[in-house]
Amino acid sequence: MAKKKILILGAGLAGLSAAWHLQKKGISCQIFEKEALPGGLCRTKSINNFLFDCDGHLLHFSHPYSFNLVKNLLGDNLAEHERNAWVYSHQRFIPFPFQAHLNALPSRVAKECREGFIKAQNNGKHLKESANFAQWIGNTFGSGIARHFMLPYNRKFWTVPPQELTCDWLDGFISVPSLKQVLDGKRVNLGYNSRFWYPKEGGIEQLVRAFCREIKDLQTNCAAESIDLKEKEIKFSSGNKEKFDILISTLSLPELAGIIQGIPAPILRHFKNLKWNSILNLNLGIGKKDSSKRHWIYFPQKDISFFRVGFYHNFSLSLAPVNKTALYVEVAYSQNISAQKDKTILRIKNDLIKAGIIAGSDKILAEDSNDIKYGYPIYDQHYPQSRSAIIKYLKQNNLIPCGRYGSWQYLSMEGAMLDGRRAARISLQ
Repeated sequence: MAKKKILILGAGLAGLSAAWHLQKKGISCQIFEKEALPGGLCRTKSINNFLFDCDGHLLHFSHPYSFNLVKNLLGDNLAEHERNAWVYSHQRFIPFPFQAHLNALPSRVAKECREGFIKAQNNGKHLKESANFAQWIGNTFGSGIARHFMLPYNRKFWTVPPQELTCDWLDGFISVPSLKQVLDGKRVNLGYNSRFWYPKEGGIEQLVRAFCREIKDLQTNCAAESIDLKEKEIKFSSGNKEKFDILISTLSLPELAGIIQGIPAPILRHFKNLKWNSILNLNLGIGKKDSSKRHWIYFPQKDISFFRVGFYHNFSLSLAPVNKTALYVEVAYSQNISAQKDKTILRIKNDLIKAGIIAGSDKILAEDSNDIKYGYPIYDQHYPQSRSAIIKYLKQNNLIPCGRYGSWQYLSMEGAMLDGRRAARISLQ
């Protein structure tokens, strides 16, 4: 039997994982990346002696396989951290998760949240009985926690009302404390990200570099311009063409609608149903020491522009000069509006002062921003049917979608790497 010619589009984490897994089995493949460097969003920049990732990227592991994979790739350049996360609510910092630390709230608010949680627990409703995400929040946590954190935060993060979201994406992303934990109010680290791992030196791009050291035939500056699924041929912006038997694509699923030739009208309609939020990431190097040891903070309130602030230097001291602060800020915005980058960045800086993260007198020594078009796929009522129809059509034409954006799923970094392994396996069937 002749060997299959396998091509991979995109050298982000999922694409690199797919190539790595194929080549470890002795299977040749070529990987094409449109940018000048591999990594996608898993990149690190050096600016004025600060190291900034393209937004916050942390490693969480729920599978021994993926932990061992990363450990073997990074060797000693990997450190484990116990999460130190917070929520800014009612002009104070509440330990995260909010729902397990109600005692830190004003007494009136804490009472409302506890009583609501008890009532929800007594009702005994479950995920499958909830028609939408907002209803699941109420059924699970009660009206107090819903009103003071869950609903406003998720509305801000997803950019659509939680009533418009299904529960298909949850899968352990939101921790549900026991009644005893809620009533005790003792500091407890719950959830999939209660512990995380991060490179000791060099930022998250070290994982990409480790993959690349073991991968052959990776070509950069190769943007796919058109894909002919019938002829099994890709045309690149350079004018070069490549034939394939199997194509693994990590390109954002909505982008394929403009690249694949001759998509049937019913499938095009499904492509148009895909929705997402976008993220404006601002990285700042501040000329003062931060002794808080916080890893990140969530912000549910409307009057603060960002939904999360993280602190790079508390992931690794190598990311900022001595006695300096390196932080990242995330603002979500709808795909239907402009980021208004300059205006938003100015508001971010003012809101950082308002929230007490920085002072007006602090010097900004380094600045970097990343406007991320595809942040998170939105799981609305159209999502299950449209995604399923698109994926089925692509697979029938020897195209395997892969990764968070390629397979259009809410995946962690671990999930992206495992999805690369899945795509590699399917390509050999």
